[in-house]
Amino acid sequence: MAAVGDIHLGAESAGSLRPALERLDERADVLLLAGDLTRHGSVEEAEVVAGEVAGLPVPVVAVLGNHDHHAGHPAEVARVLTELGGATVLEGTATTVRVGPLRLGIAGTKGFGGGFPGRCGTEFGEEEMKSFIRYSRGPADGLHHALTSLETHDLRVALTHFSPVADTLAGEPPEIHPFLGSYLLAEAIDLAGADLAVHGHAHLGCEHGLTAGGVPVRNVARPVLRHAFAVYRLTAHPATSREAVVAPGS
Repeated sequence: MAAVGDIHLGAESAGSLRPALERLDERADVLLLAGDLTRHGSVEEAEVVAGEVAGLPVPVVAVLGNHDHHAGHPAEVARVLTELGGATVLEGTATTVRVGPLRLGIAGTKGFGGGFPGRCGTEFGEEEMKSFIRYSRGPADGLHHALTSLETHDLRVALTHFSPVADTLAGEPPEIHPFLGSYLLAEAIDLAGADLAVHGHAHLGCEHGLTAGGVPVRNVARPVLRHAFAVYRLTAHPATSREAVVAPGS
């Protein structure tokens, strides 16, 4: 499985990522895009992204990020990625990818901020604060529902833009952690169950983290990876399909 987020492609970026993806099938069975695919969320930028991933030899599954919402046309961005790029764009939804005899389920949402245990916002006080936390709760509930719909799959991955844990934010200023992710996403992942969680957004963070329930978390923001993408081997445990081995690809 290959994954990357925060590629931030603009009008002049056409052709910049494609060479690294052309032979992706030699290393991975699917490409996950963890949001912030454009710089400002314009349709023109989405067309550039679509051109980079169209016709790749592996399925492409994406979520949008905050940059992809900036221009106010996230539905159009998603439509372009789907119709021109052939990508599956998730928001509180799930999709299935066949990997040999196994069914890999991918559940996705953009997510939102709010913070983490001990340093998080609550649904109390001014209407603006309550609205902030309600908005954060919505994507988390959608992710939980999407993961639950994949219960019969051999492996399950949660794909978000915002982080579900503080672990992968190490390196980011603590003052902005509430704007980089929410513990509600991790709660959804742990309650529904997943074998791996993948996110972006935290450019100064670190790659590895873990939910309270023990689900491995990987920050695949391109500035963190320093490569076009990361490859992870996600292998079902021989004794039970609800345990997995997650390791970096070669």
